[in-house]
Amino acid sequence: MITVLAACLIVFLVVFFCTRKLAIKPTGAQNFIEWIVDFVRTIISGPISRKEGEKFQLLGFTLLLFVFVSNMMGLPLMLTIGGYQAWKSPTADPIVCLSLALMVVLLTHFFGVQEQGFKNYFLNSYIKPVSFLLPIKILEEFTNTLTLALRLYGNVYAGEILLGLIASFGQSHGILTWIIGIPLEMVWQGFSIFIGSIQAFVFTTLTMVYMAHKVQAEE
Repeated sequence: MITVLAACLIVFLVVFFCTRKLAIKPTGAQNFIEWIVDFVRTIISGPISRKEGEKFQLLGFTLLLFVFVSNMMGLPLMLTIGGYQAWKSPTADPIVCLSLALMVVLLTHFFGVQEQGFKNYFLNSYIKPVSFLLPIKILEEFTNTLTLALRLYGNVYAGEILLGLIASFGQSHGILTWIIGIPLEMVWQGFSIFIGSIQAFVFTTLTMVYMAHKVQAEE
């Protein structure tokens, strides 16, 4: 809970300070935040039509920033007190990832009903094109939640475990292992930043794909 709150605070502060001095000709921090907004619009424009996609820009923007920051938090510091890991990436916890995935799936149902009405939503999502696929489509709701969560959790958790193992190796036999361990740690830190960024992008993209399936009736 502490690291989730810290991630929320970091995202809020980044957005707050990047939007304090908005100008017609953006510079510096405003350029950065506008680049993220444009990037999110690009993600949404693929699966969802432009008119429908405008409604989900803030959701995509918030998810991208929160997941990215959460993925990065355990890289510079992992704090263990009395055998309990007090500081790590929030997304290295399966409960956080499952909660995010469940929230996304529930939102797709909510907006689907809101856009189409319950009857049309049910028909378009579960009955069409053929009704005998209903059991499979119901099962998909559970598998989508699990795969969305476990993909994020597995990548972030594995990265932090390996960072911890490399750090332990570096401290195991004095200066000799430090010479080997420090470059390895730096390389894996860079790789973890890359993986964390990709996972934030994938999570946001899949969210919008699931949303598109619910708010738009398939032709």
